[in-house]
Amino acid sequence: MKRISAGLVLMLLCTFSILAQNKVITVSGRVVESDSKEPAAQATVQLLSLPDSTYAAGIASSNQGWFTLPKVKAGKYVLKVSYIGFRTKLVPVQLAANAPDKKLGTIALEPDAVMLKEAVITAEAPQVVVKEDTLEYNSAAYRTPEGAMLEELVKKLPGAEIDDDGNVKINGKEVKKIMVDGKEFFGGDVKTGLKNLPVNMIDKLKTYDKKSDLARVTGIDDGEEETVLDLKVKKGMNQGWFGNASVAGGTEDRYGSNLMLNRFVDNSQFSLIGSANNVNDQGFSGGGGGPRFRNSNGLTATKMLGANFATQTEKLELGGSARYNYSDRDAISTSYSERFVNPSSYSNSNNKNRNKNTNFNADFRLEWKPDTLTNIIFRPNVSYGKSDGYSISESATFNEDPFNIRPNPNDYLNKIFWGTPDDPFEKIRVNASNSESSSESNSLSANASLQVNRRLNNMGRNITFRGTFGYGDNDSEQFSESLTRYSPESGKKDDERKQYITSPTKNYDYTAELTYNEPIAKATFLQFRYKFQYKYSESDRSTYSLIPETNKDQDWFWNFGDGLPEGYEANKDMNLSKYAQYKYYNHDINAGMNIIREKYRLNFGMSLQPQNTRLDYKKAEIDTVVKRNVFNFAPNVDFRYRFSKVSQLRFTYRGRAGQPSMENLLDVTDDSNPLRITKGNPGLKPSFTHSMRLFYNTYNADKQRGMMAHANFNMTQNKITNATNYNQTTGGTISQPENINGYWTAMGMFGFNTAFKDKRFTINSFSRANYTNDVTFLYNEDTQINDKNTGTTLTLAENLNGTFRNDWFEFTINGSINYNFERNKLRPESNQEPYTFGYGASTNVSLPWSMTLSTNITNNSRRGYRDASMNKNELIWNAQIAQNFLKGNAATVSFEVYDILKQQSNISRSMTADMRSVSEYNGVNSYCMLRFSYRLNIFGNKEARGNMRQGGFDGGGHRGPRGGGPTRMMHF
Repeated sequence: MKRISAGLVLMLLCTFSILAQNKVITVSGRVVESDSKEPAAQATVQLLSLPDSTYAAGIASSNQGWFTLPKVKAGKYVLKVSYIGFRTKLVPVQLAANAPDKKLGTIALEPDAVMLKEAVITAEAPQVVVKEDTLEYNSAAYRTPEGAMLEELVKKLPGAEIDDDGNVKINGKEVKKIMVDGKEFFGGDVKTGLKNLPVNMIDKLKTYDKKSDLARVTGIDDGEEETVLDLKVKKGMNQGWFGNASVAGGTEDRYGSNLMLNRFVDNSQFSLIGSANNVNDQGFSGGGGGPRFRNSNGLTATKMLGANFATQTEKLELGGSARYNYSDRDAISTSYSERFVNPSSYSNSNNKNRNKNTNFNADFRLEWKPDTLTNIIFRPNVSYGKSDGYSISESATFNEDPFNIRPNPNDYLNKIFWGTPDDPFEKIRVNASNSESSSESNSLSANASLQVNRRLNNMGRNITFRGTFGYGDNDSEQFSESLTRYSPESGKKDDERKQYITSPTKNYDYTAELTYNEPIAKATFLQFRYKFQYKYSESDRSTYSLIPETNKDQDWFWNFGDGLPEGYEANKDMNLSKYAQYKYYNHDINAGMNIIREKYRLNFGMSLQPQNTRLDYKKAEIDTVVKRNVFNFAPNVDFRYRFSKVSQLRFTYRGRAGQPSMENLLDVTDDSNPLRITKGNPGLKPSFTHSMRLFYNTYNADKQRGMMAHANFNMTQNKITNATNYNQTTGGTISQPENINGYWTAMGMFGFNTAFKDKRFTINSFSRANYTNDVTFLYNEDTQINDKNTGTTLTLAENLNGTFRNDWFEFTINGSINYNFERNKLRPESNQEPYTFGYGASTNVSLPWSMTLSTNITNNSRRGYRDASMNKNELIWNAQIAQNFLKGNAATVSFEVYDILKQQSNISRSMTADMRSVSEYNGVNSYCMLRFSYRLNIFGNKEARGNMRQGGFDGGGHRGPRGGGPTRMMHF
């Protein structure tokens, strides 16, 4: 019996040994989403043996999309990869015993036509669909005039805002980069993309939070994610050359031209862009996004030329760009403000500025994967800039509101009126100043970063080194002449200054960072990071008086515009010159945990930051060395709960410390501007800001209905603000930084969009509420101390629009209201409830003979302002008619008319806890333009050309989907 038992055991051991010897082959690879190139976390990977497709091995991909299957034996298999919202992919695999390590490389999954459902929807293109924290907009659902650029399309997106400086916010989050098919476009520069990417090349727009290179590769959240706008090019355009070119001329000496030439072939992109215009890049306003007041803020002529490329293989990604920019801005402004002191102080000013800027920028990106375990990313960039500026300023400060005496007080600010019978403000004027200046500067900067990541196993253990280096060199000089006159009661003489100022600065910095990710349980990771940072900066401002001094045998006389006189170096003003050298050392020690589950993801940690700073400072009689050692900490939490593929809840919290500048800690007075004197404060404390954000969204594919909600809260402890003492007799101010508590802001927004049963009708609503509790110090003349003042602003806003769209006609009506409740604790007489509202309509009509008509009209209104001149209406009407011709409608002639009724103004307004101000700028808003555009389409094969014609690029890029047409595949 014992012999039989021993034989059975021996036989079993032999059997297991044979089986073990057969299962010697490891299969590994990585799963990514084809559109965003993001890793497909927790994708199901199965190996099925042929011919009967029986299960052989399986595993879920890691957080970074990597997978390594349990060992299997040689044979023929098929690899099945499935992931919610994406098409299941089948990959034939042949395994041989002499190749024990089978690497499949990157497996890209295509988005499913209908996420979460095995159905095909026949309908109009939905305006927006949701997938977790990604919003996807269909370009075909938003019509824009012929030849429109990306900026005009973004204006129509629900929840999108573009301010007067070209900054884009979508659902309250600022867009930091623009990408094309997942690749950075001109380094991600937002303004370059807005002004140069034509709408007719765009199929879809996606906005999402893109992780930094470090977080994407390691899975460690470094808090540096940024909101991006990712454009998907129309199908077929990656098969050859395409582009747009246009030239336009108009009334008021307006002109505009642009060129864009692209070659997209599979995973390679090349783009050449150029433009020149003097219309402030205004573009044709399609009326989307709700009515609003738009400010031109001067006249700007720009020229730009650039090239961008991107290419990708299985192991290597390359990309880069170079661009030249030139701008010439001519701005004329009139301003007036009220400072909330006791009693109030009033200031008026006129300014003329001419600034010419030349910039060259180049950037490069390399991502190399020499093997399945190693990732290397290298990003260098360099930039050079040159600027020339000229300005004239006239200003005055009054102890009463000058508008109570004359309706046009800004007409009397020039010194030719001072002390003359024609001066109506002599009794209330506290000071007056006229100045003229010119400046020139040159700057050079270079930066580079290198990141090397190595996976240590297939469970998520990895280590990463990251290093950065930055260098900057700036040299500037300025000539200025000014005259300041005070009221007789002040007892001060006129202050005349003629100065030459040089301000060379140099800086460099570097960082070295090491991160480590350790799996401690299934889909649970400990994260450690250490970063060392060193910064060095040096500035040497030298100020020379150009007023001759007789005791120095100086017999020259300098007028503005003259060159430097001989011997000017002897007139160096040591009180207005200074030298500063900073050395900054920072250690960042971070520990965190990342927990990933099917329904939720939690990331939390703490960063400890000991800092050491040294300042060498020289000014007049001061020659000092200041050292500071501080200890900062920054907690963070990021929690995401996924209800479904199209619905999620996300909460984030971040705390961060802010240190006052070293110069603010010096007990030094800067009186380079006699009316704006500043002092340091050695007793300043660090500030600490708490930031919380809550986000929820959901989407119903059947009803094409989406909802999203945001809530943000920010509070700053020991906020650093300026306590300003106002001198009633001179009208000047002395400002000193102080810590103050009580500052916080809260914001909530709700977006809703849906199609009706008849999908040709859609409605969008975007509601927003903001509350700001601003605090500052106001100097009390009676008590001679600073009183804490609180200014609160509650803003309630609503944007609503509805659209009807069929295959040849689109009509949109829109309305908006923005109501503000402004309260000032110590100056209740300044309380007001201003509000703006607007309503309008826009239409795009496809006429016979390849002709299109686009027009919009909007009435903008202001009410509730204490300044009656602000309470006004502006009826803005724009129109365009365009005719397509040539084969495939490749050419277009359009006639565009802007502000037909000539009612648009350029007024901006701001209010804080200690003052309010209003400014009005010059601008040309009303003009006509005749434009010729040509589209180039040269695609690689017949199928691609057919797809492009069906996609509507050949003159039909704005027709949109046709009701009752063929089935449309939708992405949710």
